[in-house]
Amino acid sequence: MVDISKKRVFSNPLSVFLVQFLLILGLAQSNNLFAQPDSAQVWPTTKDSTSHVHPNYKMLRGIFAAQSALYLGSIYGLSKSWYKNKLTNFTIKDDTGEWLQMDKMGHVYTSYQIARHTAAIYKKTGISKRQMLVYGAISGIIFQTPIEILDGFSPDYGFSPGDMIANITGSVLYLGQVALWDEVRIQPKYSFHYTSLSKVRPELLGSNRYESWLKDYNGQTYWLSASPRSFFKGGNWPVWLCFSVGYGIQNMVSAERGKSIEMGYRPYRQYYLSLDIDLTKIKSKSKFVRTIGFLANSLKIPAPALVFSKKGVDFKPFYF
Repeated sequence: MVDISKKRVFSNPLSVFLVQFLLILGLAQSNNLFAQPDSAQVWPTTKDSTSHVHPNYKMLRGIFAAQSALYLGSIYGLSKSWYKNKLTNFTIKDDTGEWLQMDKMGHVYTSYQIARHTAAIYKKTGISKRQMLVYGAISGIIFQTPIEILDGFSPDYGFSPGDMIANITGSVLYLGQVALWDEVRIQPKYSFHYTSLSKVRPELLGSNRYESWLKDYNGQTYWLSASPRSFFKGGNWPVWLCFSVGYGIQNMVSAERGKSIEMGYRPYRQYYLSLDIDLTKIKSKSKFVRTIGFLANSLKIPAPALVFSKKGVDFKPFYF
């Protein structure tokens, strides 16, 4: 079994965040993409109100072309640089026990963000809400599925059913909320802090600060943020102020818990409770500011946090 983290560039949330930032920012500035927050209801609700709306096919073709170039370039680069050994027969590997499922959290998050960002682009082309949801959800799955297939043909990895389930879950998490509520009420988010564990195994957890940012699961935290106001519309709670629950791990210096223990470390899970801000609810007349708010809403803001683990309850006055 190969003791290595899979698909670092393509499943790491900040890498996806930066790629989507470049694509969406360009389209947003030329097409006023974020005239309203992504969580606002912006789709017509009757057939009569949609009768005069016609898709912007020129914009649709541009989006398809940009997505295809990004997609094919990513897959080509991955096939040439990541898989060092020659691809062989297709195999399946159950890796759900690795990294205390933190890598699966990354897949859910990444697929969700791709779906959310892609849907935001399609929303302004004039297509229907149903089409927008389908295109967004499919993008979240399609972007990562060939990577899983390549893993299946790689002698170092193998196709992971757990990864595929996580990819689908992330897209469904976006599609389901907008289909049910006409808005996103529960926001998956991400934060990262550097740990000293990368010095223990730099080849696995990162030999420098940039690599650690990509590779060290011990420094990653995945969150679900929601404002009570989203569920209780008549309340006085600020619509932009959220509660956030997070998940992270500690002392994993190997993909396998047992191997980490053999090396003298005791891996454990950590759960967090904190406050957060929904940046899409911050009003601004500047479409550039709204675009930055939309993109930055992928990240959890630094804030005080309660930490729950097998060691008890701890308080972090400033956690990211």
